Amino acid sequence: MTTTTPTTAAVSTPGATGELWRNREFLTFWFGETLSLLGTQVTTLALPLTAVIAFHASPAQVGLLRFLQLVPYLGLALVFGALVDRMRRRRVMIAANAARMVLIGLIPLLAATHLLTIGLLLGLACAIGIFSVLFDVSWMSFVPTLVKDKAHYVEANQKLGVTSSTTDVAGPGIAGALIGALTAPISLVVDSTSYLVSLATLLLIRTPETPPAPAAEKRHLGGEIAEGLRFVLGHRVLRPLALVGPFCNFSMISVWTLFLLYAVRDEGLPAGLVGLVFSASSIGGLVGAALSGALLKRFRTGAVYAVSMTLVFAGPLLIPFAAGSRPVLLAFFVAAFFLSYLGLGVANVVMVSLRQASTPQALMGRMNAAFRTLLFGGGSLGGLIGGYLAGGLGTHTALTGIAIGSALMVLAVAASPVSRLKAMPAAQ
Repeated sequence: MTTTTPTTAAVSTPGATGELWRNREFLTFWFGETLSLLGTQVTTLALPLTAVIAFHASPAQVGLLRFLQLVPYLGLALVFGALVDRMRRRRVMIAANAARMVLIGLIPLLAATHLLTIGLLLGLACAIGIFSVLFDVSWMSFVPTLVKDKAHYVEANQKLGVTSSTTDVAGPGIAGALIGALTAPISLVVDSTSYLVSLATLLLIRTPETPPAPAAEKRHLGGEIAEGLRFVLGHRVLRPLALVGPFCNFSMISVWTLFLLYAVRDEGLPAGLVGLVFSASSIGGLVGAALSGALLKRFRTGAVYAVSMTLVFAGPLLIPFAAGSRPVLLAFFVAAFFLSYLGLGVANVVMVSLRQASTPQALMGRMNAAFRTLLFGGGSLGGLIGGYLAGGLGTHTALTGIAIGSALMVLAVAASPVSRLKAMPAAQ
């Protein structure tokens, strides 16, 4: 198996920008994804708030909802990744977004006709998660087709990272306002519409995809999945990323779930203020993504990774130890998420670029599927365990334990060989 030595020459000069502004196909995809991500922010806040406000869901039920949104990554990402490597990815993305548009649109329809129940909400959340898996393993493998030149991977991921962080900033505030004006389930119309726009942009893309190479022998799905896993777990750069990643998502999702319960029930914050906390703190992600290229150009890749991941894991410590008046509490909450999102904005660009540079195109779908399985598997368990800890120990105690455990992961980041990388690995 071919592996990449961490200290090999860089793929490109990190932070080099500008070429993709002339790539119409990439810009079309980028525009569609921006609107889709903005709509997704509404769903991210509206689904649990629908459960909390409309159905008076228990902490365990809120945790189960988050778990069902993400658990499809555990069971299906590897299968979908192997299948996507056999197909043209744009077609798969179109089908996945069409399904998500319909499923999300069903929630406000059922609510308006008084047919929505907590059971249906949980089932729809899981179904939406299934098609999110299919889309995620496809788009991350499709971007290199649009970008073409591996020297522009960092630029592409920085642009997509800035977009993601921008929607993180604007989305929760918009979501909070929509939920306050329309109720949580009805506000989901916005997300359903955003997928319609994303579908239109995907249909406009005409960049030809290289057909998957015909198999030399009969294909076995299990063997192809195993090949992808062996590649990731046997790779000197990808393996440590894959091992630390699930804990990152576990921390972020468990803290997010617990904070939502803590803010609404313990501190009595209305939906608008909860949205404001997430919007204000998400500016950190926008700043991190915007600075990632310059940081990679100026500092060692490993140092940028280590510092950014330290912020991700240490930021949540501020939440359970916050005390004082409501404005002071809000300041602590914003600061905690701001630091985590700042680190995540940088780390995402670093990690996705490392993964793309280290992986041959023929394995791209399975590599992304392996990471999605691990990352979202950690996230799904974070939501589930966070909800049950809140129910058994109380929200504040659960937040304290999760935050301390998260901070201890800084030791694993420091020991990771990725933290010693001098530059981006040479492209496969």
